[in-house]
Amino acid sequence: MSFESLGLSAPVLQAVADKGYTTPTLIQEKAIPIVLMGRDVLGCAQTGTGKTASFVLPMIDILSEGRAKARMPRSLILEPTRELAAQVAENFEIYGKNHKLNMALLIGGVSFPDQERALERGADVLIATPGRLLDHFERGGILLNDVKILVIDEADRMLDMGFIPDVERIVATLPPLRQTLFFSATMPPEIKRLADRFLSNPKEVTVSVPASASKNIVQGLAVVAEADKGEALRRLIKEQDIKNAIVFCNRKRDVAMLQTSLKKHGFNAGALHGDMSQPARMETLEKFKQGEIQILVASDVAARGLDIVAMSHVFNFDVPFSPEDYVHRIGRTGRAGLTGHSFTLASPDEGGLVEAIEKLIGTTIPRVDVPGMETPAFEASDGRRRGRGRGRGGSTSSSSSRGRSSSGRPPKEGRAELAPKPEREPKPEGEALSAQEVPPEREARPSREARPPREPRAERPSREPRTERETRPEREARPPREPRSEPRSEPRSERRPERADRSDRPARPERRDRDDSPAPVGLGDHVPAFLARPTR
Repeated sequence: MSFESLGLSAPVLQAVADKGYTTPTLIQEKAIPIVLMGRDVLGCAQTGTGKTASFVLPMIDILSEGRAKARMPRSLILEPTRELAAQVAENFEIYGKNHKLNMALLIGGVSFPDQERALERGADVLIATPGRLLDHFERGGILLNDVKILVIDEADRMLDMGFIPDVERIVATLPPLRQTLFFSATMPPEIKRLADRFLSNPKEVTVSVPASASKNIVQGLAVVAEADKGEALRRLIKEQDIKNAIVFCNRKRDVAMLQTSLKKHGFNAGALHGDMSQPARMETLEKFKQGEIQILVASDVAARGLDIVAMSHVFNFDVPFSPEDYVHRIGRTGRAGLTGHSFTLASPDEGGLVEAIEKLIGTTIPRVDVPGMETPAFEASDGRRRGRGRGRGGSTSSSSSRGRSSSGRPPKEGRAELAPKPEREPKPEGEALSAQEVPPEREARPSREARPPREPRAERPSREPRTERETRPEREARPPREPRSEPRSEPRSERRPERADRSDRPARPERRDRDDSPAPVGLGDHVPAFLARPTR
């Protein structure tokens, strides 16, 4: 089947032909006609199958008629990461070059004024991450009342990153009459319930088994000691014919350390992780796409949706804690029908994580040997996924199986492992402990009768009375006051001024109530019967 049979317009077909594509993928073949019909779509396909073009191409045709108003976008595409949002915007520029569609990109790390100017011009296509979109919405810079098409891309990644509450809040502000396209690489029960809430009578499109690895990827697993992973990675890189490669680490701190180590050994390596500024992330990713950087050491921010042309290799420096992340990581290679290679370095205590991955993908990862290095066996697993005590999904195995403490470290010399205390059965009330159950410290205490009598305390010496007061000199008596030599000239009563005669003052008016009504006198006209007495 060709793109012409899907119902796309001539300008879109011309843009696809200019890109070099002639045959649609399976997800594009099934999803594009349904989207053009205006129905909701629930798409589930493994990474690298062309999900982005399956909604970008029909959206360009649908939005070709009409024009967006200021601050009122006509369509909304939600992406979990900045890199995915920027890549979708790039696809709209490539496939929509023959159409005059305004596009706005709302992601973190970019100044608000630039994004506000793009919204003022009117956005036919709005591509955003949930956090930055809510920032603009709370500022009053955007209205979502005119959204006709909603796309939720990489929904399972939204769930992993904790964006589902933000997505629910955004969807609540959208008009109920809209077309919703829901795409995800995996379909866990939480995502299925979320899709049932957002979609109305959707057409489900599933083109592969959820969370399965592409058949175009040649996989390999090398078991090496944790301290030898750096050397093993360098030997594998030298042995393979690498055009470009991504090396995935579980922690951002390991990304910077590994990139520094590779550059020290003469490799052309760059770093990409979430703590980098947005301009630095975009610059590094652009250099990797252009071939200026051969090896990109990255965290899981590069595990979803990044489309690097003909990327040959993927290396997992750490076994991912989540089995689904393994599928997304190795899915960066083997795209567009090309053959790719993936190698995973696992330490002996990561056997539980490897078992979980093999159970998910339904096959055993072939074991490979690193040239010049020993291959240890996996340690005994207690059936739980372990991550060396760090990150999500990690749990340590029992210390008795490996002679380690609960923290994963060997016990110090001379210090024995503490055995757990057995739980005591509760005793009924009133029942005394038997002689065998009495603790040794209680048996060692003598009874009160056997205890020797206490010696009487020595009497304290009596204190001598203080004699300070006796020696203190007495106060001298004050001399009596001398009588006044001159008597008072006027008696007290004569010195007071006589009060003025108040007889000439006007009489004070009688006090009345506030309503100036006369006060009642007696009981008034009514006299109770028990007060009335007959007169004689």
